[in-house]
Amino acid sequence: MPESTYGSVILTLGNVLLPNEKLYPNPTPSMQEGLSWDIEYDLRLLGCELIQTAGLLLKLPQTAVATGQVLFHRYFYSSSFIKRPMEIIAMACTNLAAKIEENARRVRDVINVFNHIKQVRAGKTIRPLLIDQNYIDKKLEVIKSERRILKELGFCVYVKHPHKMITMYLKVLEKERERKFVQTAWNYMNDSLRTDIFLRFTPESIACACIDLAARNLQIPLPKSPSWFVIFGAKEDEIRYIMIAILRLYKHRPKPFDDLEKIVNSLRDKIQDERKKLRETHLNEQIIKQHQISDSTSASMSTTVISMQSTILQDDASMAMTTHTETMKTILTTVKTSNGDKADNVTKIKSHRNIDEDSSRESTVNDHYRSSSRSSRKRSSRSSRSPIPQKKKKYRSPSKSRKQKDKRRLRNRSRSSNGRKKDKKRRSRTSTVSPDNNYLNNQDKRHKSHRTASILSTKDTNNTKHHHHHHRHQSLEEKQTSQNGYLTSHYHKKSSYRN
Repeated sequence: MPESTYGSVILTLGNVLLPNEKLYPNPTPSMQEGLSWDIEYDLRLLGCELIQTAGLLLKLPQTAVATGQVLFHRYFYSSSFIKRPMEIIAMACTNLAAKIEENARRVRDVINVFNHIKQVRAGKTIRPLLIDQNYIDKKLEVIKSERRILKELGFCVYVKHPHKMITMYLKVLEKERERKFVQTAWNYMNDSLRTDIFLRFTPESIACACIDLAARNLQIPLPKSPSWFVIFGAKEDEIRYIMIAILRLYKHRPKPFDDLEKIVNSLRDKIQDERKKLRETHLNEQIIKQHQISDSTSASMSTTVISMQSTILQDDASMAMTTHTETMKTILTTVKTSNGDKADNVTKIKSHRNIDEDSSRESTVNDHYRSSSRSSRKRSSRSSRSPIPQKKKKYRSPSKSRKQKDKRRLRNRSRSSNGRKKDKKRRSRTSTVSPDNNYLNNQDKRHKSHRTASILSTKDTNNTKHHHHHHRHQSLEEKQTSQNGYLTSHYHKKSSYRN
């Protein structure tokens, strides 16, 4: 079986004993936190008594009770009574020991038994434990403390009991038939479980010490030269220490549990206050350190910023100087080139002027030749009676077309007004003419009315086209002319029908 180390304690199946460095008179975890050895000893006695009585009420075998007591001592040599409450650890040890010895009990039964023992010791009326929030919290604490014990002991919970060894040794000494002797040796061994001798010595030496103490108490002679326990590998010093530890139990009277609990609680409060103070001081120190670090970083940042600014200024000055020199150079070069370019420009201008004069002379000659050719063409066209050649249609802009349409409309208006006056004069003349002439006049009138209607229809179409394309530019005069044209045509039709 490999070694299991936890809480700086080494336990194996072959060696379940604790090292002397962890045991009394060396400082224990409780003594390191300010608890005296006498109070710790009383707490160990009371915890083992609780486990013993609870085992009897739960009807557990003696081996289960013994394992629970040994686990209780082992745990408090790796932890402190101030950190963990003694009563809850005793409950967890009994529950764990019952599981190890294959006689498991419910956690509820264990809690009820310990509550019953507490009420009997205090002299109170025995009442059942109510299933409320306090009971649930205590149950959870017992389960957590059981896990904590297993972790602290490294899951090494093996305990080698000396009960069978006592009967075997008495058979060797031929004293197994003396029941009183066997019972007293058994009782000494059960009482020794309240002490820490099971963590210091092997079970063989403990069994030999219990038999020797029972023989001395009952005045039963045993071989002394040589001593009988030498056969079983025990030592005289170990047997003396065990006998003194067992006899001390009967002379020592522990303090009541309430007084011990008050002492432990006062020490716990002191430790908590000290820890709070330490935390506050630690936090203050951290804050001061942070401020110092921030100040140092800010100072370093300021120095770096100043150095950066100085370097930037130096770089800017150097860049300005270089740019100034470059600009001066460029100015000088431009001045030189401008002086040379001016002369070139003067010569270019003179050459352009000469070219322009030549071109103007040529253009005048060409224009004169063109005008003479046009006049000769017109004369030849007039003299010849040949048909006029059709000219190509030129592209006219929309603005010009509008102007031409407006001129046409004005002409048509003037013509229509003149036509009306002539019609009136004709009517006045034809009123005195013969009927033969009336027929001819009527035909002329119809022909004219048709002619005016066709003219008006063309006007209307032009007006509608112009209205569709340019309805925004239509004026009030156009509307009046269209209405007048409609009225004149309608009037001519009626007059023709009447005639």
